[in-house]
Amino acid sequence: MKAIQFDAFGDADVLQIREVPEPVLRPTDLLVKVAAAGINRADLSFRNGFYGWADFGDSPLIGLEMAGEVVAVGRDVPGYKVGDRVMGITGGGAYAELARLDYRMALPVPDNLDLVEAAGIMEVFVTAHEALIHLAGLQPGEWALVHAASGGVGSAAVQLAKARGGQVIFTAPGARIDKVKAIGGDVGVDYKTQDFARIVAEITEGRGVDVIVDFIGAPNLERNIRSMNYGGRLVQVGIMGGVADAKLPLDLLLYRHLRIIGTVMKSRDQAVKHAMVQRFGEAWLGHFANGSIRPVIDSSYSLDQAPEAHCRMETGASFGKIILRVP
Repeated sequence: MKAIQFDAFGDADVLQIREVPEPVLRPTDLLVKVAAAGINRADLSFRNGFYGWADFGDSPLIGLEMAGEVVAVGRDVPGYKVGDRVMGITGGGAYAELARLDYRMALPVPDNLDLVEAAGIMEVFVTAHEALIHLAGLQPGEWALVHAASGGVGSAAVQLAKARGGQVIFTAPGARIDKVKAIGGDVGVDYKTQDFARIVAEITEGRGVDVIVDFIGAPNLERNIRSMNYGGRLVQVGIMGGVADAKLPLDLLLYRHLRIIGTVMKSRDQAVKHAMVQRFGEAWLGHFANGSIRPVIDSSYSLDQAPEAHCRMETGASFGKIILRVP
C-alpha cells in the first residue's frame, strides 16, 4: 500500500509517499480503506522530532485520524461489518491507503457527511468535548472564553459551547473573527491588537467567564486567571506559546475558588481514550447527523501533497481542519 513516511526529522519536505507493508489485523481492530486523513499539530511535532521515533500503538507511520470504509473486522469486534463507513482516531498510520484502529476508537459516519468532512471530526471534537464539557462542565447560560478559535479544536469548542447553551467570547486573528461568529461565537477578540482580559471584563461587567479553553500557555496564564468568575474552570489543552515566565496569581486562585485542569489525549491510557471517544459519540453524534453541528474544513490535499498540507498548517492561516484525500 502507499503511505507517507520520512527518514529524518525536519521540514515538511522530508515527507515522502512510498510503498509500505499493509497493517496486520488484531482481534479488536478495524482495518479501514482510508478515504481521508485529518492533519493535526501533533503530526507536525512528530515530523520535527518532538516524540522521537515513536510507535503510538497502531503504527510507526504518521497520522492520527481518518475516515473510510471497513474492509476487515477483528474476531473480537462487535457492532461493525465490512462496508461500514467509520471515522476514528488511530495510534499512527492514518496517512496511508489502509489503516488499523481499535474499534473503540471509531464511530460510524452519519449519512449526511462525506468522508472528507468526517476525517475532520474526531481529534478536534473529542478533545473539545473532553475539555469544555467533561472536564470543565460548561452549563447552559455560562460564559466560555475559547482561545485560538479559528483552529481545529478551537472552532470545535465554539460550536459545542454554543450548542450547550453557553455564551462564547473567543480570540482569533482579526480577519477570521467573522468566520468564527458564523459558527457560533458571540464576541470576538483580535488577539494581535486587543487585550482579551479587558474585553472579558467589559462584556461580563467585571464578573469574568466561567470556563476558559486555552492552547497558548504562559503568555495567557495570568490574564486567564484574572478573567475568571468565582468557581471558574481553566482547561489547558496546549502550550503553543511556551511555558517560560508563566505567572499565576495565587491569591485569585484561592479566593475565587478556581480550578486549573490540564489535558492531552496522546499520553492517556487506552481505556481512558476509549471512554473519551464513546462519551463524545453519545453526546454529539446525533447533532452531526441532523446537521446542527458540522466540521469546519479549511482545505484538502491529495496524499502526495502532504508536504504542502503541513506547510499550510505551519503558516497559521488555516481556518478549521486541513485534510489529506487518499485516492
